[in-house]
Amino acid sequence: MLIQMLENEYWYGGCVSDGTRMPVGPEDSFEVQLDPNPTPNQAMPLFVSSKGRYLWRDTGFAIRFERGVIHVPEDVTLEGGFKTLQGAYLAAMERHFPFKPITLSPALLEKPIFNSWIELTFHQNERDLLEYAGNIISNGFEPGVLMIDDGWSEYYGNWSFHSGKFPNAKEFIDKLHEMGFQMMLWVCPFITPDTVAYREARNQDLLIKTAEGKPYICEWWNGYSAVLDFSNPEAVAWFDRQLQTLQELGIDGFKFDAGDSIYYREDLVTYGNVLPNEQSRLWAEYGQKYALNEYRVTFRAGGYSLFQRLCDKEHSWGDKGIAALVPDSLLQGITGHPFSCPDMVGGGEYLNFQQLEDNGLDEELFCRHSEIACLMPSIQFSAAPWRVLSSEHLAIIHRHLALRSQYATSIEEGFEAAVNSGEPMIRYMEYQFPGEGFERVTDQFMLGDRILVAPIYEKGQVSREVSIPRGRWLFDGNIIESNGETQMLSPEPGMPIVLELQTES
Repeated sequence: MLIQMLENEYWYGGCVSDGTRMPVGPEDSFEVQLDPNPTPNQAMPLFVSSKGRYLWRDTGFAIRFERGVIHVPEDVTLEGGFKTLQGAYLAAMERHFPFKPITLSPALLEKPIFNSWIELTFHQNERDLLEYAGNIISNGFEPGVLMIDDGWSEYYGNWSFHSGKFPNAKEFIDKLHEMGFQMMLWVCPFITPDTVAYREARNQDLLIKTAEGKPYICEWWNGYSAVLDFSNPEAVAWFDRQLQTLQELGIDGFKFDAGDSIYYREDLVTYGNVLPNEQSRLWAEYGQKYALNEYRVTFRAGGYSLFQRLCDKEHSWGDKGIAALVPDSLLQGITGHPFSCPDMVGGGEYLNFQQLEDNGLDEELFCRHSEIACLMPSIQFSAAPWRVLSSEHLAIIHRHLALRSQYATSIEEGFEAAVNSGEPMIRYMEYQFPGEGFERVTDQFMLGDRILVAPIYEKGQVSREVSIPRGRWLFDGNIIESNGETQMLSPEPGMPIVLELQTES
């Protein structure tokens, strides 16, 4: 099917990791194949336009924009008449992915999250984790959610604490609770081959199989593993029992990793006869039963009660690093994933991070990532700021968190609005101010409908241009009367530019 783009029409959607390539306008060329999801981040079979139209298909599809013409399969739904980007999004959401009952814990937004990955990588252990937790508090950070990452368990598929690394698991959990932390553990749908858990899952027919009827062995970033079939209710129950045992120990929630569509194949045999994107969606659907959850990659999980993080970013200034944080996060919101996290501050790509750390991290870059994250739905640290930063830069991080506390009510209101209406917590300028020429503005955002945030994301910069919608705005104690122009503004050193829309008296 060929669709002619309207005059001055701009489209947003598809894969969250394409945020820096959005929007697609009449003069642009862009294509993506959504079946299966080719990326390590969220994807939705949805595109919405600034002129109040949307494209949708329940399954993934190929789409190509070619200088004013959109090429899609014949069975893709095209609907229009909704006037604005907001109208198109709300119509698509209500008809195709209405929000589930949201039971997500506000704890993921209220305080900074700490994740043990960068500090310990695969060497998670009781002693070092208690030291990490103690240092969080002693360095002036509030205890909140603490995620223990990959490496804590006996092996994949046996989700119990490694007896050598955690000789006193219950006592360890109790100590962290006493310190004020809620605890989440990293899990995945993989099972280490030739283990007791593997043989048990194989004998109970809980694994994805090849066409020859043998367990499918998947190659992923940590090696080779069998894969649990989440289209099989018995496999879900088997996994349930293990997580329930951990909850009985005191674990509060789980970080659900992997489940990428690319790790499944169309020719595999599953209980529900499902394709790769559907297997990925089922893994995402599973996590909704936990109030504390986190996902990095999903397919068609817009509207789910999930906390969804951007994929690991490099410790760099460009589109593979912090320049992608605002564009990707905005695309999360417009595709139905409002409860989001802009990766771990400083970058979550641990090999990249470790290589750079050996030569000295860019402390300005680390702080700018924190600046970008501090007024987003959540902020998550992994590399210990007190270890990698000077006292001067550590103080900047605390100023970011103080600013976040200042706008806690706005963040809370944004969460409640997303729960009740499905609207994004952070929004494109075009979403909130249609028709003012902001279609291509993707490096600043609205927190709700009144707070404009424009962080600095280029090295050495102390000011930046800000696109200011029409109206009266409060900035740094002064009123700006805007007719919709762009102005060069300078914030306090190390801080984001924040403007508040003033109510007309």
